[in-house]
Amino acid sequence: MVAPPDNDVLWARALHFTYKDGSPALSGVSLGVQEGEVLAVIGARGSGKTTLLHCLFGLLPVRRGEVWFNSVPVHKMGPMAREQLRRDRFGWIDPTPTLVPELNVWENAALPLMLRGTSRRRAKTVALEWLERLDVGEVARKRPHQLVQAERQRVCIARALAPSPTVLFADEPTAPLHRSDRTQVLRTLTTAARSHGITVVLATYDPDAAPLADRRLTLLDGRRVNTVQLPPVTESEGRAACSLSA
Repeated sequence: MVAPPDNDVLWARALHFTYKDGSPALSGVSLGVQEGEVLAVIGARGSGKTTLLHCLFGLLPVRRGEVWFNSVPVHKMGPMAREQLRRDRFGWIDPTPTLVPELNVWENAALPLMLRGTSRRRAKTVALEWLERLDVGEVARKRPHQLVQAERQRVCIARALAPSPTVLFADEPTAPLHRSDRTQVLRTLTTAARSHGITVVLATYDPDAAPLADRRLTLLDGRRVNTVQLPPVTESEGRAACSLSA
């Protein structure tokens, strides 16, 4: 077992994961994420992005490979210890917005803070600040069923950011949003994370998200790959290709 680098808040080595039917989801993926960094995990659907985030998040137990958080071996933790780590140090955003229907919007956004023991008044103040930053402050007293899906997802993002987690895992966080809203919300998320020193691991297939990250990692069929940049096709080459295909 090799200790992770001191400057990596999150580190993984040779992660393998296999589905119950025997098909591989991850095949030897390694990575390191520094404190306050925004890492974009790029890949098509089925490339292993969500499985990788689940392993790093401690939701899926690692059977082969290692996951470290602040030099603590997550892969050696039991279920209860991993659950406490997720509650106290990690944040998560799903592609599908899920809120507690019995609570109003600000109560949903404040819930992680109150579960950590923050007073209701302080939790409400912080939640309202994040809701305003994500342009849903005007719906703070509404119930989830009164919101459109894009508003619910913004509330989920506010809920994830409100406790200022050490690491925020975002699995296709803008999937429910219209294209015109995606860049704005992602920019708000990444800017807010950087201003609060929050490390972000962002899984996405949206090419517009990659420029907002500090670094990108590309997955293909569960493996980490290097993106090859091909030279542009010249006008003469283009005409030649068209004549050959005609």
